[in-house]
Amino acid sequence: MSIYFQTPRKTLLSLAVLLAGASSAAHADSPSLWEALTEGKAGLDLRYRYERVDQDNFDRNAHASTLRTRLNYATGTWQGLGAFVEFDNVSVLGEQRYNDASLRPSAKTQYPVVADPKGTEVNQAFLSYAGLSDTLFKYGRQRIIYDNARFIGNVGWRQNEQTFDAFTVVNRSLSDTTLSYAYLDKVHRIFGKDSPRGEIDMKSHLLNASYSGFGLGTLTAYGYFLEDQDTPASSSATKGLRFTGGYQLAESSKLLYTLEWARQDDYQDSQDINARYKFAELGLQYAGVTGRAGYEVLGVKDSAFSTPLATAHAFNGWADVFLVTPANGLRDRHVKLAGSVYGVGLMAAYHDFKSDRGSIDYGSEVNLQASKAIGKVNLTAKYARYSADDFFVDTEKFWLMGQVAF
Repeated sequence: MSIYFQTPRKTLLSLAVLLAGASSAAHADSPSLWEALTEGKAGLDLRYRYERVDQDNFDRNAHASTLRTRLNYATGTWQGLGAFVEFDNVSVLGEQRYNDASLRPSAKTQYPVVADPKGTEVNQAFLSYAGLSDTLFKYGRQRIIYDNARFIGNVGWRQNEQTFDAFTVVNRSLSDTTLSYAYLDKVHRIFGKDSPRGEIDMKSHLLNASYSGFGLGTLTAYGYFLEDQDTPASSSATKGLRFTGGYQLAESSKLLYTLEWARQDDYQDSQDINARYKFAELGLQYAGVTGRAGYEVLGVKDSAFSTPLATAHAFNGWADVFLVTPANGLRDRHVKLAGSVYGVGLMAAYHDFKSDRGSIDYGSEVNLQASKAIGKVNLTAKYARYSADDFFVDTEKFWLMGQVAF
C-alpha cells in the first residue's frame, strides 16, 4: 500500500483551496455546505508549565517556564465530510535555562533535558469522512492513540505533541467491537520541525481490534508493523494481546485487573529482534480510593523491546529515565495509590527497577501528584525522584502546571 503525503505547507494550501472551492459552490447551490464550513467550532487551549530538573551529572539545574497556545477549528459535516486544523505555539517565558533536546545550536546542552523546544507548528490538519455507517475515515496530520498509549500515543505530556501524517479507519459496525487501521507516512515528534530528530519518514501499518462484550473487561489484539525509512535498523513488528477490566465486589468496592503480552520481531530491514513484553496489574477501588500493584517487563534477547511511538512518560516513572529501554531490558515492579481530598486529586507511586538480563539493580523512583479543577482551569503539581543504584544518576523533577480551554 502506498500513500503520498505532501509537506505540511502544501497540505494546508491544498486543504484551503479545496474548502474555498467547495464553499464557493456551496454558497451558490448548497447552503448546507456553506454552513458546515462557516459555522464550525473554534477552540483555544492555553497550558503553562514550570519544570525544574536536578540531575547529579550536571552542575546546573534546568528551569523551564513555557506556554503552549493551541488554536483549532473543526468544520461541521456535509454529506459525511469534515475538516479539522490545529496550530500550536510553544513559547519560552524568560531566559531559556534548559536543554530542549532538539539538537539545534540553541539547545543549551549545559543544562539537563526538558524536551519542550519553542516553535510554531501545524499540529493537526486532516479531512474526515463519516458517510458510511459506524465508520470514520481520516486523511492527513492527526493524533493517534491506541489503548493506554503504551505502544502508539501522542506524548501528550510534552508541550509539543507527537502527531502523524496518516490514513486511518475506525469501524464499530459489530456489536461491542472496535476495529482500527492506520497507515503512517510520517511521524512529527516532540522536538519540532526544525530539529534534526523532529520527523521520521515511515511506511508503517497499525492494526488494533478490541471487543468489550465479555462483561468482565475488554480484550484487544494488535499488530504494529513499523518500517522506519530514516533508520531501517529501528523497524520492528509488534503483535500482542491485552485484557483489562473490573469486577464489582460490593457497592463500594471493585476489583481491577490488566494482563498484556506482546512479541516483537525484526521487520523489513531491521536488526535482529526477538523480545517479549509482559504486564500484569491488580487493583482495588474502595470508598473512592484506588490501589494498584503491577509488574512490567520489557524483555531482551537479540535486542531490547522498544516502544518508539509510545507516550513513554506515563510509564516506568515520571523522571523519564527509561524513555528508551536499556540494553539489558527492564523489569518494573510498582505500586500506585490514587484518591481525592476536598476535591484535590492525589496520586502516589513507587517503582523498583531491575534489568531483565544480568540481575542489575537499576534504582527506584517515587512519584507524587496533586491536581485540582477550578471552573475551566486545571491546576497540577507533580514530583518525581529517581534514586540510582547501578543505572543512570540521581534525578529529581518538579512541575507546576495550569491549563484552560475555551
